[in-house]
Amino acid sequence: MSFYTSLNGLKNAQTELSVIANNLANAESTGFKKSRVNFADIVSGSASTNPRLVKGIGSAVQSIDQDFSLGAVQQTGSALDLAINGEGFFAKVSPVSGKTFYTRNGNFTMDGSGFIADSIGNRLQVLPVNALGVVTSTTPIDAQVPLTNGAGSEFLNATIKQDGSIYAAYADGSTQIIGKVALASFVAPSGLLQTGGQSWQATGISGAATYGEPGASRFGTLLSGNLEQSNVDIAEEMVGLITAQRYFQANAKAIDTATQLSQTIINLRS
Repeated sequence: MSFYTSLNGLKNAQTELSVIANNLANAESTGFKKSRVNFADIVSGSASTNPRLVKGIGSAVQSIDQDFSLGAVQQTGSALDLAINGEGFFAKVSPVSGKTFYTRNGNFTMDGSGFIADSIGNRLQVLPVNALGVVTSTTPIDAQVPLTNGAGSEFLNATIKQDGSIYAAYADGSTQIIGKVALASFVAPSGLLQTGGQSWQATGISGAATYGEPGASRFGTLLSGNLEQSNVDIAEEMVGLITAQRYFQANAKAIDTATQLSQTIINLRS
């Protein structure tokens, strides 16, 4: 039995090392959120078992939780780089699959059609507004800047305010509001499914997204010209790495000891 108990320990240590390695590998990934492993003990016994004779038979990975705490904010100067100062996720939709993804990585650019999108073409979602900048619907739409205004003047640049308002400036000196950046929140964000590229998708565990404008309710404000960095603490991860390594070595030693005891018993019988 000690072999299987220690084998569980080795597998758990390997899982923890893999999670820590992934955290360290993404220490410089914009908007990345670190993960941590939670373990649970396994007990050999039943309701009729004498509680004084119950023994543990190892541990198992209970969950791998994501830590959505705020990372450091770095200034970039680019008007379409966004960081959320508080809670919430950016929403973006793939024009190919139509799937909605959520992210804290606010590194956006504008494509040739005027859509504000990420590096692979997923389009930032905004809340539609009227001419006064008042949100008219909580159903997000693609953020698209008209390349010419009603007077035929060409687009010059775009700016984004703290409240998420996106303004387009034109050659004739006029400005036009495009919408307000839509932020999403979830009842249980730890239930979001990681899809890579610092993006997540909603699941039955996380619940459906609730949309709102920056600065409203529990949503944070926006910092234009800034990006949120990874929340990985390298020093903390290195300590965890050493601990996991010792954990692995201790279980390997337990297997080695059990092997020696078994071999001794076999030699005595022979």
